[in-house]
Amino acid sequence: MGRLIYEGDEKVDIEDRALTHLQLVITAKLRRGEPFSFSWANESSLGGGRVTVWVHSGSALAFKYFGSRQPSINRAWIEALAFTANSPGGLRLVPEPTETPLQGGLETADAS
Repeated sequence: MGRLIYEGDEKVDIEDRALTHLQLVITAKLRRGEPFSFSWANESSLGGGRVTVWVHSGSALAFKYFGSRQPSINRAWIEALAFTANSPGGLRLVPEPTETPLQGGLETADAS
């Protein structure tokens, strides 16, 4: 289980594989200078509700992984996440679509 930390305050626990895919989409958008909103639902143990943050080039983001293995990348998932990030509602975690993962890890995928 990984964790995305935004501005040191907002934190959300996300499974390492999903977090890797989110990181690829987020960093691709920031490299292109494209700010966007990112929303997630809080677990009931945290009081429930939803959080939406505005992600831009000045945002302080940290991606913390608890596992040591880098997951394979599913291009279809990158594309699905990028589609939400480019929509008026902003980035949100969507279920992983079926696809044979790319081999080689992070360096083989580009969320463009």
